[in-house]
Amino acid sequence: MSTDFLPVSRKDMEERGIEQLDFVYVIGDAYVDHPSFGHAIISRLLEAHGFRVGIISQPDWKDEKSISILGKPRLGFLVSAGNMDSMVNHYTVSRKRRQKDAYTPGGVMGKRPDNATIVYCNLIRRTYKHTPIIIGGIEASLRRLAHYDYWSDSLKRSILLDSGADLISYGMGEHSIIEIAEALDAGIHVRDITFIAGTVYKTRMLDEAVDTIVLPSYEKLKEDKLWYARSFYTQYCNTDAFAGKRLAEPYGEHLYIVQNPSAKPLTQMEMDDVYALPYKRTWHPSYDARGGVPAISEVKFSLVSNRGCFGGCSFCALTFHQGRIIQTRGHESIIEEAKQMTEDKDFKGYIHDVGGPTANFRHPACEKQLKKGVCPNKQCLFPKPCQNMRADHKDYLILLRKLRKIPKVKKVFIRSGIRFDYLMADKDESFFRELVKYHISGQLKVAPEHVADKVLAKMGKPEHAVYQKFVKKYEQLNRQEGMNQFLVPYLMSSHPGCSLTEAVELAEYLRDLGYMPEQVQDFYPTPSTISTCMYYTGVDPRTMEPVYVPKNPHEKAMQRALIQYRNPANYELVKEALLKAHRSDLIGFDAKCLIRPRPDKNRQNYQGTDKNRRGQDDRNMGGKNAGRKNTGNSSNQNGRNTAKERPTGKKKTIRNTHNRKKK
Repeated sequence: MSTDFLPVSRKDMEERGIEQLDFVYVIGDAYVDHPSFGHAIISRLLEAHGFRVGIISQPDWKDEKSISILGKPRLGFLVSAGNMDSMVNHYTVSRKRRQKDAYTPGGVMGKRPDNATIVYCNLIRRTYKHTPIIIGGIEASLRRLAHYDYWSDSLKRSILLDSGADLISYGMGEHSIIEIAEALDAGIHVRDITFIAGTVYKTRMLDEAVDTIVLPSYEKLKEDKLWYARSFYTQYCNTDAFAGKRLAEPYGEHLYIVQNPSAKPLTQMEMDDVYALPYKRTWHPSYDARGGVPAISEVKFSLVSNRGCFGGCSFCALTFHQGRIIQTRGHESIIEEAKQMTEDKDFKGYIHDVGGPTANFRHPACEKQLKKGVCPNKQCLFPKPCQNMRADHKDYLILLRKLRKIPKVKKVFIRSGIRFDYLMADKDESFFRELVKYHISGQLKVAPEHVADKVLAKMGKPEHAVYQKFVKKYEQLNRQEGMNQFLVPYLMSSHPGCSLTEAVELAEYLRDLGYMPEQVQDFYPTPSTISTCMYYTGVDPRTMEPVYVPKNPHEKAMQRALIQYRNPANYELVKEALLKAHRSDLIGFDAKCLIRPRPDKNRQNYQGTDKNRRGQDDRNMGGKNAGRKNTGNSSNQNGRNTAKERPTGKKKTIRNTHNRKKK
């Protein structure tokens, strides 16, 4: 197996004595040979199984020659839009163009097209009409069946049809891609590869011998949004590798898109093998002159310890992509990677993270899941922790203690999300205490998302009382350990179920904390989440009950402004929101008011200009900012999903808002 970068040019192929590659992998990201990048894992895994793979990174989609620089592959093309969905990569939730792309050399925007998977596949098809094309990664995985597309505000067909590809390898992909490669190598035509778990294919005739759930047709879904809600929930209940059924979505009278059940989770040994492959752990040297690839800075000194998430947040696509069953690496595998890190010339003694989608999940929620799969109609943590769930941090705690003892390691931080309701369900507080004492870099980011129980129920999050209990315990442990560390809560505006009434409730909570986020996360409807289904259909697919959905841009702006009510630029929006919510009692000079009345421009004098009132208002309008930092990398293989977009804040502006009242 090669210990160098994979071929990216004919010259590289010649130096390795390769006349023809087995696979050419076309990616929307820069080529980074690091296990936090999906293309690195898939290509290295194929190489380990004896297949020759070359990389075409960010081809010029306007030039057909850019797709043929490595020649025609013997077995097929692999295509991925990259670690992020290309539309999320390009646009904010307000559909404004982003200025930087962290997955491109130098952070330059515009090196990949919108809907990159489709564009790349069409580019390939114009040159290689009959060569098999297999698509994967987050973009293809979450668009495998009919889906709502926020950017065009329409229901789109399976990406398999619009791309012209032959197969989708959905989810994490290690099992399915090797089976696909071996089938093609054995001479099986790509149209006959219909039997591999974790794949989606198209066919004109269903095999009646296989147990299949036939979903409503695409035409029916377009006619009635309620049919889409029902179809989506059927898909949601069949994402499990053990209990999930095969699904078929009809298109017209003689075409079906068929989704096989998910691939089985990796065993610990398999996952260890994946992370032991000979990655270069950096970007391709051709990017040096352009400053490298910014995205690697978040993961270079971080350790992936798990995959999957049984948290079940409605706005997260992890259920559809990584699944709900936790997969873990062994201690030895993680420690060996950590030791390699310490030899890096840029290592300063700090391991930035040890985690995954949820840092403190180190084993399946219950023993049943590894034999029978997850419960299709029941969540492990929502609305209350399941009585069969095993809340236990012992293994994670032992791992962290081992990492702290490695020579040259000064600190081991945890920056992946901590699921606080799972933490509170553990009766042994040993991990919580050591988390506070050793593993927080001055601030702990947590995701209550909201405070109104009505909204939290739609989000699939625990009641606000659970978060309050967590905050109280966090403050207590900080006092006991002589620490003064901060909590930075992630908060979301305009989620389905949130009206101005609930938005005002959140603003009042922030007022009582003396806290104003520097930036606000507005709900982003990305494909294949329950929340996006609610946004599109206006009903909760779990119950089919109507849900209030804030879609009007002006109302969404008011909800965002309420979270940042102290910002003078938001005054008019906040005032309008309070009046619409019939909460004019929050406009005044009392300490509980959010804003003060402004003078009537048509009058020279007005009541309330004395120093006491102005002083009171200055206190109401004051306060320090707090920021957020984006650590999510959605990828085919990366343990961190970012199906949730997080803005980047400035660390130096963060204050301990939960303790401010006591000072």
